[in-house]
Amino acid sequence: MVKVIGVRFRNAGKIYYFDPKEYTIEKGDHVIVETARGIEYGYVVLDCREVEDDKITQPLKPVLRVATPEDDDKAEKNKEKEREAKKICFEKIKKHNLEMKLIDAEYTFDNNKVLFYFTADGRIDFRELVKDLAAVFKTRIELRQIGVRDETKIIGGIGICGRELCCHTYLSEFVPVSIKMAKEQNLSLNPTKISGVCGRLMCCLKNEEETYEYLNNRLPGIGDYVTTDDGMKGEVQSVNVLRQLVKVLVEINDEKELREYQVRQLKFKPKKKKEKVNISDKELKQLEALEKKEGKSKLNDE
Repeated sequence: MVKVIGVRFRNAGKIYYFDPKEYTIEKGDHVIVETARGIEYGYVVLDCREVEDDKITQPLKPVLRVATPEDDDKAEKNKEKEREAKKICFEKIKKHNLEMKLIDAEYTFDNNKVLFYFTADGRIDFRELVKDLAAVFKTRIELRQIGVRDETKIIGGIGICGRELCCHTYLSEFVPVSIKMAKEQNLSLNPTKISGVCGRLMCCLKNEEETYEYLNNRLPGIGDYVTTDDGMKGEVQSVNVLRQLVKVLVEINDEKELREYQVRQLKFKPKKKKEKVNISDKELKQLEALEKKEGKSKLNDE
């Protein structure tokens, strides 16, 4: 077991482990640490705890110090510089007529590097842009191309549920999502209904997947024949997954009648356990093709 603390550097970003050394560090504190990008300023989201050795990426780097008021001031100044850097980079992109969308700018804490995040449809030759930026900022420049999901995570927004986006508030890493999850939850496969702000399948489809799998496995399928607790046999017409209710077409005195039963009142052959299917490029292409066929707006950002 190794003693560690968990540190984040961006809002809802990935959690990294560091050695707290002899410092007394609590959740919510800010710390100065050394990373692959240089010296960074992060905030503690997991207080001191012991984790198994195999969960640690070696070598485990130590905390350099608990952030001082001077460090806090410097971090605030860096945020101001990032806003100015973003404006300058936007102007340079326009000057070079590059087909790229600037998303964010980020300074490392020691100002040793400036990172610019952007999206683009294909590969971009930004060598001249980097030269221009290096001449302005007099430091190392890195341009990093990101996907539409990462763009939405950085910018944030409001989902169709009326709440802030999960990826921007607490989801540190994107989870695999598949069309199968929408089918399991009996949702419309209309791309506009199951796509998030980023244009990809909604991450929240994953949240209730296990619950729906469990509840669906307890229910008969539509078209299956079941035996009721009052001795009648009939065909399943519909099911209510959340309420665990089943509508069965039974025959009474040579007449057919639709009756509703609790699943515990029925006898039937249980479904075979379904294998989990992760998202694939093929599924995404099928979703995009379905969208075009229905004449909806494009799934990806223009």
